[in-house]
Amino acid sequence: MRWIAGGTGAGKSTLARILADQYDVAVYDGDRAEHGWLARCTPQRHPRLAAMRGAPPGEMWRGRTSRQLFQTMASLHGETVGFIADDLLAMPSDRVIVVDYFGILPGHLGPLLRQRDQAVFLLPTPRFRREALAARYADPVRARANWGSNDLESTLAKRLGRDALWDEEVRRQADDHGLDVVTIDGGAPVADLAGQVAARFALVPRA
Repeated sequence: MRWIAGGTGAGKSTLARILADQYDVAVYDGDRAEHGWLARCTPQRHPRLAAMRGAPPGEMWRGRTSRQLFQTMASLHGETVGFIADDLLAMPSDRVIVVDYFGILPGHLGPLLRQRDQAVFLLPTPRFRREALAARYADPVRARANWGSNDLESTLAKRLGRDALWDEEVRRQADDHGLDVVTIDGGAPVADLAGQVAARFALVPRA
């Protein structure tokens, strides 16, 4: 098992796709898996995750500050860890699995690792993230699906503020647990990063 975690807008999924194309790995997409967790969660064990179930698009962003949004993140409180573990145990074990998911903190991931070099946390600079998210939600259909009728600029500002707080927590916990963080600023080609991560993960090229 190998883990690509960190912050939103850092290029984790792009990196995972390159590794899947060039190396003999399977990719677990945590963002896609989240939809299934909503059906499996319970208010007793996963109160913050369950609160999202059935909520209309954009509801979680309405009337909350960036810090309030950060404090209500299910991943901050470890509500997603069990789902990830269950999903991974159900996957075939004939290949290395690369987990692509931002929503796991170093403190929650550390006990799941056999070695430190099985995980990397990617954190974007503020400018890189702003540009990445602005491009991602430039499509009005995608923006409405995520943020409903909320104003795009003000909601994006809340999102950036929440994600900055998440990054701070990742850096703090990574330092506490001796796990590595890579800052992403767009200055290096993603292919170079993929090669470095593949070497770190000891991945085998596709035949």
